[in-house]
Amino acid sequence: MAENGTTQDRQTRLGRWLDLLKVPNGNPALTAAQFEAFSKQVPLLYFILATNMISLSWTHQGAAPDYLVVYLPVLMTSLFAVRSLIWLRGRNRQRTPEQAYRQLRATNILSFPIAVFCTGWSVSLLPHGDAYQQAHVAFFMAITVIGCIFCLMHLRSAALIVTVTVNLPFFVVMCLSGEPTFIATGVNVILVTMAMIMILVSHYRDFRQLHESRNVLMLQQQALQEQNKAMQALSDENLRLANLDSLTLLANRRSFFHMLETAFGRARDEGAMLAVGVIDLDGFKPVNDLYGHSAGDKVLIEIGARLSSIGESKLSVYRLGGDEFGLLLEGDCSESDVMALGQKVCELIAERINIGSGMVQVTGSVGFAIYPDVGETGQEIYELADYALYTAKRHHRAGTVIFNAVQANELNRQKVVEEALVAADLEKELSLVYQPITCINRRICIGFEALARWESPRIGQVSPAEFIPVAEHNGRITLMTRMLLERALKTAALWPDDVYLSFNLSPHDLTSPENTLKIVSIVLKSDFDPRRINFEITETAVMHDFEQASASIQMLRELGAGISLDDFGTGYSSLNHVHKLPLTKIKIDGSFVRNIHTRRTSFNIVKSVLALCAEMELEAIVEGVETEEELRILENLGVRAVQGYYFGKPMAAEDTLKRLALQKAQALAS
Repeated sequence: MAENGTTQDRQTRLGRWLDLLKVPNGNPALTAAQFEAFSKQVPLLYFILATNMISLSWTHQGAAPDYLVVYLPVLMTSLFAVRSLIWLRGRNRQRTPEQAYRQLRATNILSFPIAVFCTGWSVSLLPHGDAYQQAHVAFFMAITVIGCIFCLMHLRSAALIVTVTVNLPFFVVMCLSGEPTFIATGVNVILVTMAMIMILVSHYRDFRQLHESRNVLMLQQQALQEQNKAMQALSDENLRLANLDSLTLLANRRSFFHMLETAFGRARDEGAMLAVGVIDLDGFKPVNDLYGHSAGDKVLIEIGARLSSIGESKLSVYRLGGDEFGLLLEGDCSESDVMALGQKVCELIAERINIGSGMVQVTGSVGFAIYPDVGETGQEIYELADYALYTAKRHHRAGTVIFNAVQANELNRQKVVEEALVAADLEKELSLVYQPITCINRRICIGFEALARWESPRIGQVSPAEFIPVAEHNGRITLMTRMLLERALKTAALWPDDVYLSFNLSPHDLTSPENTLKIVSIVLKSDFDPRRINFEITETAVMHDFEQASASIQMLRELGAGISLDDFGTGYSSLNHVHKLPLTKIKIDGSFVRNIHTRRTSFNIVKSVLALCAEMELEAIVEGVETEEELRILENLGVRAVQGYYFGKPMAAEDTLKRLALQKAQALAS
């Protein structure tokens, strides 16, 4: 067993020694690095061999046969030159680790016959010539092996092969010469070669470690680069998400205003045009309330997709929030082009939408502002476009309005009104007038609608159509509502018990339980019978927040007051919502009454609404009655209560008392 173990140890050690003479192939990257470093030294190796051989051949001319000093050197130097050219031409060519290994292995194999030839050739020259020429042979062998070791430093196996192949015969020949100088030279070369072998091994180890360290560093750098890429990608994704609407996948409000400033700066610097558009959906709130928010989301997604499909290269689409979208149109954009774009947008929005459980339809109103026609900043252009949208929703619903001189005058007037309203003494400047509500059958006044009036010492008489939206915008409307309600109740307390008060509430009065409770408190403090009060609300107030509006209306109904839905037919409430609300009356808008005797459509609408009221057991009041013809048709349709200039214009509080007194006197006289 011991002998077998010793044999195995010997075989193992022998195998390790033999491995030193092979080109390693366990690390492809190291092999490629070896080849790259080694390929730069090969031409120098052949240069050393060629120059040493030529030098030795030259010193032995005439002392040795021509085949030794002419033919063989010419043949070998030619071979060395060809090999050098091959290596020089291929030094910049990229090689795979496999190709590098094959070429290193070929060099490793070739190193042995070259070493044998050079050794045999130089030893063959040793017997020829004098002592100087023999010394040159020794020098040739020593300097050649040292030069080869240096040049083969990156190919350890070839360096060892050359060292062993040259040095052992050289040492033997030197020792057999019997000449002390040669023996000393042989020993010296062996010792120096051993030292160089140690340097070679150390250098190769350092080269390998340096390569491994370099690989580790490169891997770390690569990992760092990948990490940086990942972080950059995450940062880019966060930036994208920060500027993206997650529902419609359109750019969001933040992105809109950023791009607006960028586009405005570009248009200003280049003297170009820029159109800013704002879109608001009409009838979207009922979809949300009737079908649920998931249906509303589907509508928004579909609208976003339709807007994105518009084939304008300079057009970008954004979702600004809720049911509002933004447009930026750069380049040449005349007013006619913008109007055509607005019409296309409105047509796309108006197409029916499949929400899964059915088909719904919404419309869109669009406001535009065009630079450089208007605006000094990007923000100002947006605000002007938003005002154009406001105008579109009031007067051109489901249509397009471009901000122009008319809107500019309106906006300036609005600013004047707002400044005056902020500075107003509401107690002194606000007043009420009362328009009669008449029973057609008996031709008597059964109630009055209280209407707000404002006369400013700064700007004079201001229409409710002007100051009420401003008051709603700046938050003073709830204060005005309470103040005017107290006055109206004091006036109504002087009327007969069979005459009721109709009073308008703003959408803001229904937006919170607190606001509604304050109205209830005012009614209770007045000692006025709540059953004689009829609160008028608009479809806008209901649709703004249906659930809260419904709760507020229910609170007023529990108080005993009646509830009228004002201007019915001009808004976007659905019959389903009307059915759910605890209403007592519906007021048909005067726009349907005007020329009802000549307009068949108006006649049919009024007839249908009256049928709806009868079905729902609601009283109908028709507004805007101004002529005998209109009254006669309405009476034939079964209308019982009307309101309009035909029976009386809005009047002061004292005039209501005179009218009621006259009405009472006429009743007694009859």
